Amino acid sequence: MQLQLSPGSFVDAAYVAAPRRIASIDALRGFNIIWILGGDGAMWALADMTAGKGRVIGGIGKFLGDQLHHVAWEGFTFYDFIFPLFIFITGVVAVFSLTRLVEREGRASAHARVLRRALLLYGLGLIYYGGISQHWADIRYLGVLQRIGICYLFASLLFLNVNLRGMIAALVALLGGYWALMTFVPVPGIGAGSFAPDANLANWIDAHYLPGRLWDVTRDPEGLLSTLPAIGTCLLGVFAGLLLKSERPTPQQKSLWLAGAGIVLVLAGHLWGLQFPIIKAIWTSSFVLVAGGYGLILLGVWHQVIDVWGIRGWTTIFMWTGANAITLYFLNTIIGFEPFALRFVGGDLSALIDHFTTPATGRFLAHLLGISFAVLLAGFFYRRKIFLRV
Repeated sequence: MQLQLSPGSFVDAAYVAAPRRIASIDALRGFNIIWILGGDGAMWALADMTAGKGRVIGGIGKFLGDQLHHVAWEGFTFYDFIFPLFIFITGVVAVFSLTRLVEREGRASAHARVLRRALLLYGLGLIYYGGISQHWADIRYLGVLQRIGICYLFASLLFLNVNLRGMIAALVALLGGYWALMTFVPVPGIGAGSFAPDANLANWIDAHYLPGRLWDVTRDPEGLLSTLPAIGTCLLGVFAGLLLKSERPTPQQKSLWLAGAGIVLVLAGHLWGLQFPIIKAIWTSSFVLVAGGYGLILLGVWHQVIDVWGIRGWTTIFMWTGANAITLYFLNTIIGFEPFALRFVGGDLSALIDHFTTPATGRFLAHLLGISFAVLLAGFFYRRKIFLRV
């Protein structure tokens, strides 16, 4: 991790690299990380607060709460979208940061930076899940940060060394190849074409060949084989970055292209999902298309509102959190913003708030306060031009 104090040099955010600052990229990443820093817990508490408060209010609360839970296996909720959105944005940012780096320092330096950043992300991932604080068998060798590092590594290497057609071919090979492996390669004792938990090829490979601790005991959602289509998610972000960096379409046309392409991918993903189900836990190819499609739609809408129409006042906190997203994510595990907030609104005070309002209100306020602490810290870093880049 490297401390950058000079203004105007933010490798962890898109504005460093782009000749024209594209604020929607940074704001979208900040929006994304907010949910990880406590937005999910706030929605869970809100669902409990509104339970039994009538059909409309209770229904809205339940819907929001359900959207902030992963599906049991097959399907798609907003919570399933958070992680792939971050990988997607990583690909978008890579286009700007690496283009500027090649122009300034050369291709060899860009390759070295990519390798160094990927290794750092992987190392932080090991620490994030406990490092070597326990036995070797308890280390989680693949996890969220490790997957981000691996996806960034391969998508960036493709961007630096292959033209657009080559990257499209790589995407088709990754998604099509993964589909073929999962569909036609038989799982010992089960057969081919199964996508059920613990009965598919990806889970079988993790159970037999992935060392260390598996997140779901018998399988891992960030496993070995499922990392291949996850690289495709990052490549979709690279394609979006190339469109935003290009000079030909007008800014408004770029927004329309992003949103239009996203709609096509969402529809294609659901169509493919009829045979290859949409499953985040094994990152199916249909899941890549659906999540990537929603990422394109969201980026297109935010680009239109923020960069084309110039409506930016509401994005301040997202700009702050987006500038140090990985740092905040890491700190949330080390210190925990919500546990820290409970020191101020927990215990008997939380119970008293629940007594005079409605159950779960104290927990809701604790999550909001935790998010506020994270935002204030991010704002402190942002105003003083302190960016911890990884």
